[in-house]
Amino acid sequence: MTDTSFSVTPNAAKRIAFLASKEAKPVMMRVAVLGGGCSGFQYNFSFEEQRNDDDLVIERDGAAVLVDSTSLELLQGSELDYVEEMVGSSFQVKNPNATSSCGCGNSFSV
Repeated sequence: MTDTSFSVTPNAAKRIAFLASKEAKPVMMRVAVLGGGCSGFQYNFSFEEQRNDDDLVIERDGAAVLVDSTSLELLQGSELDYVEEMVGSSFQVKNPNATSSCGCGNSFSV
C-alpha cells in the first residue's frame, strides 16, 4: 500500500502559525515541488491567501499547509519539519521517496 499522506510536525506547525500571524491577512503555507535544483527537484515554500481546487490542506495547531496534487505525488509519506540547529533554522521535508539529495537539503531526485 502506498502512503499518500503528507504530515506536519508540531514544530513546523508552531513556526508556520507564528509566521502567518505576522502577515496582514490570513495565509497558509504552500509546500511545492518544482523542477530544478542540483538534484532534479527542489522544494518551494511560500505563503498564500487562497487555496486551489486540487490542494490537499493539512491543518495542525493553528497552521494550514497546502500541497498541490502534482507535488503530492512526489511527497507521498513525507513530513514537513522545522529544525533549529547551530548553523541556522529551516523548514525541512523528510521525504522517503528521495533516492538522493544535495548537501543543502533543498533538492532531491527520485
